Amino acid sequence: MTWPFFSWAFAVTSRNVAPLEHRERGDVPGWVMITLMSAILVAGLLAIASPALADLFTQAMAKVGN
Repeated sequence: MTWPFFSWAFAVTSRNVAPLEHRERGDVPGWVMITLMSAILVAGLLAIASPALADLFTQAMAKVGN
């Protein structure tokens, strides 16, 4: 009795759904964009803060050396 219902439900739900490989083709996944944007943000902050970090490191090493 339940078998015809499941076959009908499958036919109704999968009728207009494209296969996964066709829906995702040509689209950049979200995790790729998040990773790329994070890397760009870190590189930008490092480029801006690099001189200050180098100066901070030099001062800290000078204090330890004394």
